[in-house]
Amino acid sequence: MPILEVELVGEPAAGVREGLAAMLADAVGTLFGSDPMNTWVVLRVLPAGDYAENAAAPGARYAPVFVRVLKRTLPSERELKMEAAGLTSAVAEVCGRDPAQVHVIYEPAGAGRVSFGGRLVE
Repeated sequence: MPILEVELVGEPAAGVREGLAAMLADAVGTLFGSDPMNTWVVLRVLPAGDYAENAAAPGARYAPVFVRVLKRTLPSERELKMEAAGLTSAVAEVCGRDPAQVHVIYEPAGAGRVSFGGRLVE
């Protein structure tokens, strides 16, 4: 059930935007070992002018990627660290961004609080 919300600040590099959501879904699905059509990606591109960091130098340009991950259950802390590192690398590679600019946020486990088509995930 992994669902990722990926938000890129600024337009992706030329030639990368077309099919980017599908490429992310495939890369992350492989990382998670998901069956076909079981890893979902929602992709948003935020205009660079709609993002800022406090006390940044005038004209400073940032290109972070924010990744929110929702899973049925969360792995152990040890597994989560390894997964987050792999996820960061995969997203950075597909998006053409520096891994240091990929920020992963894990949501609480979805079991018992998320439903699909009216059916609560158990």
